[in-house]
Amino acid sequence: MKRRISATPRRNRRLTLAAENIAMAFRAIRSNKLRSSLTIAIIALGITSLVGILTAVDSMDATLKDAYSRMGAGIINIRSLYSMPAGMHRIRNQREISRAQAERFTDYYRAPATVTIFTTVLSGTRAEAGQKRTNPTTDVIATDGNYMKHNMLELSSGRSLSAADVEGGRFYCVIGDNVARTLFEAQDDPVGQTVHISGRSYIVIGVTAPVGNNAGGSMDDNILVPYTNALANLAASTPDFTIGILPEPSVSSETAATEAEMTFRAVRRLAPFDDADFRITRSEAVIEELNSTMRTLTIAAIVIGLVTLTGATVGLMNIMLVSVRERTREIGTRKALGAASKRIRAQFLMESVIIGQTGGLIGIVAGILIGNIIAAVMQASFVIPWLWMLLAIALCMAVGILSGYIPAKRAAALDPIECLRYE
Repeated sequence: MKRRISATPRRNRRLTLAAENIAMAFRAIRSNKLRSSLTIAIIALGITSLVGILTAVDSMDATLKDAYSRMGAGIINIRSLYSMPAGMHRIRNQREISRAQAERFTDYYRAPATVTIFTTVLSGTRAEAGQKRTNPTTDVIATDGNYMKHNMLELSSGRSLSAADVEGGRFYCVIGDNVARTLFEAQDDPVGQTVHISGRSYIVIGVTAPVGNNAGGSMDDNILVPYTNALANLAASTPDFTIGILPEPSVSSETAATEAEMTFRAVRRLAPFDDADFRITRSEAVIEELNSTMRTLTIAAIVIGLVTLTGATVGLMNIMLVSVRERTREIGTRKALGAASKRIRAQFLMESVIIGQTGGLIGIVAGILIGNIIAAVMQASFVIPWLWMLLAIALCMAVGILSGYIPAKRAAALDPIECLRYE
């Protein structure tokens, strides 16, 4: 019972001493506003660069991963190879993937999968409906009925292109959400309306659900047209098709990619000793490359932040040493009145930690704002980097302790008699 009674006053006394140290630390900071402000600014700059870059990286990473997860993990694309390798023995084909080659691939490919072919026939064009026009940012994609399934797209109204639409070369189109909002009133159903593209009239048969921006561009600003119709009426140059493959769950991505390469080599009439004159990309490889790039950016941001914080640590230590020298008489007076050395040491450590944490908090707020502004410019999602915020707080605490330890130890070791005689 006696221990409990004696523990409470001791605990209260410790809290009182801590509050006094904090109050004295703030008074000391206010009395040296210029030096303290410069040190806080240096620390805030380091934390801003660290948190800002990492916030932007996390935002872009989240957006791109969301896009690829929506697309599916096993997607395979076959594209033309624009730079021919120097060691190729012979070239049988033009660099573009033609319509005939794309169609032959869909006929010959045997692995269970959804296969689509598509090409952009108009890029950065306008679509019109009545008196309204889209911005010149609309892409017209010539494709077949499997494009939407391959890209995991959903409809908000109407239907998708069908095999009959492609076979008949019909003047039908599926428009993105932004195109629908721009050309038609909110209360009007775009399905059945007419859209004019490059002087041609197309009937809207479907509107895709909004998907936002992603790594491969946004369907919201695109228009899908049967490729048979688009090549006859809209294409201004030789089309370069992309072949998309979405394997069934029972087929591994490696097996599907191997089958795709063998099939398309046969379509392109390549001999076994010929180098491939096309390229196959897999979403897993793209995601891995993305992760590698993000890791590099994260390491770069951490290095930049640590270099800046190292300079801030040296600056803060110098300020605290100067503060010890300037307050020598104050330290001597407090010791003469009975202040213990550990209390003097705690006061200077507290002052250093408060400066570090103040700079850290300013840097965290500025870093989150700047990072998300950069992300907004790049049309990425808003994030709050809790992990990096905790890291920044821990770093600032370390900076404060490391910077204040030597000055605090020196202040605590001063002789009160010599301090009182110090001029």
